[in-house]
Amino acid sequence: MPCDHVGLDEPPTREVLVDGLDVTYRGTVYPWHCDHMGHMNVMWYVGKFDEATWNLMSHIGITPAYLRSDHRGMVAVDQQISYRRELVAGDVVLVRSAILEVRDKVMRFRHQMENAATGEVAAVTVLTGVHLDTRTRRSCPLPAEHLARAKSLLTRAAS
Repeated sequence: MPCDHVGLDEPPTREVLVDGLDVTYRGTVYPWHCDHMGHMNVMWYVGKFDEATWNLMSHIGITPAYLRSDHRGMVAVDQQISYRRELVAGDVVLVRSAILEVRDKVMRFRHQMENAATGEVAAVTVLTGVHLDTRTRRSCPLPAEHLARAKSLLTRAAS
């Protein structure tokens, strides 16, 4: 008896986080991203979400230049992922991101990965990141301008 693909009998999932929010990642699923079951392996979902994270951080001013010059970093302290639909070799994916919560040293944000051709949501992740002094390895406050920019992007998107 052949195996059914997970989730293929379900209706397409279409979620929108925030109208007009910039896409923070766009890429392609390559054959080497796929596991023995023929769909993109979980390690690549995490990798693509990570790329989206750095684009989101850069958008609020937490750029590689800032991180290097000010001896700062961002570290993930929590990540939850919900896999909704399969992605296979050749699929073009995009990630939309939203900031859910901002405090002096902490930011919580959500990424939504979509199949660019169908609009179906493939996965959603919510991450909590902490701003870090890389010399002391301790958390430290975000600069006022980065904090203000992040707060200006806050959304009411469900976590």
